[in-house]
Amino acid sequence: MTLTKQALLLLAGLMFGAGMAAAHGPTPQKGEEKIIIAAPPDKVWAVIKEFGSFAEWNPAVTKCVAEGGNAAGATRVITLKNGGELTEGLDEYDDKAKMYAYRLSKENIEVFPVSFYSATITVKPAGDGSEVEWVGRFYRADTNNEPPENFNDAAAVKAMQDFMKAGLEGLKAKAEGKS
Repeated sequence: MTLTKQALLLLAGLMFGAGMAAAHGPTPQKGEEKIIIAAPPDKVWAVIKEFGSFAEWNPAVTKCVAEGGNAAGATRVITLKNGGELTEGLDEYDDKAKMYAYRLSKENIEVFPVSFYSATITVKPAGDGSEVEWVGRFYRADTNNEPPENFNDAAAVKAMQDFMKAGLEGLKAKAEGKS
């Protein structure tokens, strides 16, 4: 094989590889927020343990309609402050471990710029109080290779972090008796 053919094959391979790398789509994002609450874990858990009680402690949610209680497969439709709705499903619930995991069942990218998310919220002892950890994994709203700014990774991360922070601050206020 001549040097020219080798160079052309190498160049073609590099171009093909670069094209494949650019075509892989969005990467998963992660949001993780924690808060310390001056209340025992049982008291904090009592506030959030009902999957359908989301609107009672999360100020970013104005309404929550749930079906199925705390059993895996339960659903809730949450109405956000901006009026938009998201449908979520409960995947796992552990009362003893003070944890539940849920996911987005029906997206609404116009009101929340993610195409999918799954999240876990856990209450643990921390000194004389509690630590609440909320972890979410998600994808941006527009899963194409070049999304508009309002549907890109940065917009999804900001929306998820803002939502989690607001929820945890609301939970803290309620559990500490300040709301």
